[in-house]
Amino acid sequence: MKNKTRILIVDDEKIVRESLLHWFEEEGYEVDTAEDAEAALRTIDKGKYELMLVDMKMPGMSGLELLDKVKEIDKDTIFILITAFASVPTAIKALKNGAYDYITKPIDPDELAHIVEKAIHQRALRQENEQLKDNIDEIIKPDNLIGESRQMIKIFDLINTVAQTDTTVMIRGESGTGKELVAKAIHINSKRKYFPIVTVNCGALAETLLESELFGHEKGAFTGAHYKRKGKFEMADGGTIFLDEIGTVSPKMQIELLRVIETKQFTRVGGNENIKSDFRVIAATNEPLENLLKEGKFREDLYYRLNVFTIFLPPLRERRDDIPVLAYYFMNKFNGAMNKNIKNISNEAMDFLVNYSWPGNVRELENAIERALVVGRGDSIKIEDLPFHVTPNNRIDDDGDKSLESMEKRHIMNVLEMNNWNISKSAEALQIDRVTLYNKINKYGFRKS
Repeated sequence: MKNKTRILIVDDEKIVRESLLHWFEEEGYEVDTAEDAEAALRTIDKGKYELMLVDMKMPGMSGLELLDKVKEIDKDTIFILITAFASVPTAIKALKNGAYDYITKPIDPDELAHIVEKAIHQRALRQENEQLKDNIDEIIKPDNLIGESRQMIKIFDLINTVAQTDTTVMIRGESGTGKELVAKAIHINSKRKYFPIVTVNCGALAETLLESELFGHEKGAFTGAHYKRKGKFEMADGGTIFLDEIGTVSPKMQIELLRVIETKQFTRVGGNENIKSDFRVIAATNEPLENLLKEGKFREDLYYRLNVFTIFLPPLRERRDDIPVLAYYFMNKFNGAMNKNIKNISNEAMDFLVNYSWPGNVRELENAIERALVVGRGDSIKIEDLPFHVTPNNRIDDDGDKSLESMEKRHIMNVLEMNNWNISKSAEALQIDRVTLYNKINKYGFRKS
């Protein structure tokens, strides 16, 4: 560390400059000197110094004035002031303005060396900590939460707004629209981001298992409880708990949830200890809770406790503008994962993607692109690489069925074949729009042979 550290000594006394220069050079530092503040600024202009030892009282600009200018240039520079005229107010002012320390003449070399080493060590730790935080932010950045449509821009704005608070959030949307990604985005943009976000899929667990999962259990609480185990609420202390599929929770568990969310206190299953946990709640549902309220299957008080701030996620078919962006994002993602180099999506395949109904939403699109990269050849994704419910050889033979639907199937397929599956020409020939044609293709499971 010493060999990489550059020190600038600024003092109008030549004997002090030379003494400190020789001392720190022998210690392995790279050292330069300046006889006053103006000379120091010219030196700084030519190169970066990690640490400066500066005399307080010099002709012209004082050490304190130089401190202000150096901090404007590089706030991370370690600044240590030296003076023969120490006073408490001056020392306070120096430290308040950003000086690391303040020492008095005559200088004790060992004491100064210790201060310099300590300052450099602390600076390195601070920079390492900042780098680690940046890395963590990058690592936990939510994947796939992508969109340029008007709807998604509004959602990004809602996420940024609610992330600055501790408000309970309800995320609503069809399966595959990205509810968990939104929950993660809220968490990592909040003050809780360096604590865990704990996800619980309430719909995947029976009532007794969900109770143990949420609150934990003591050893021997039930058959198979061989060890004490922390619950999700306890694990989320300081962070966020994401309760997915909240509409599936039983009436008994709804009462428990309401009490815990309001008091932030609970006991483990089979235990007596009152446990406190500071968590934020984000819930999600893909079914209208209002219907469950009317049917008496969901508690009204829990509904209002969870439904403080609501974010509705639109299905992919209602934000088709985002499909090309998402498709290329997934293509690049899987290129990396599969060590492939597919560069484009053909116009025909993209037309199909944009007009497909996507009942599985973003998750289905991601799977479709992954499949296309697995089977695709060449440098672009083609329509035949996409995994829709169609067969490669779907010629429709006249089997004697004269129903309107059967006649339509044969006619559309014939027109598609005649136009070499050019969607625009086929739609024009059929006198329907492209969306209607794509819907027909999906409905009948056609695929280009």
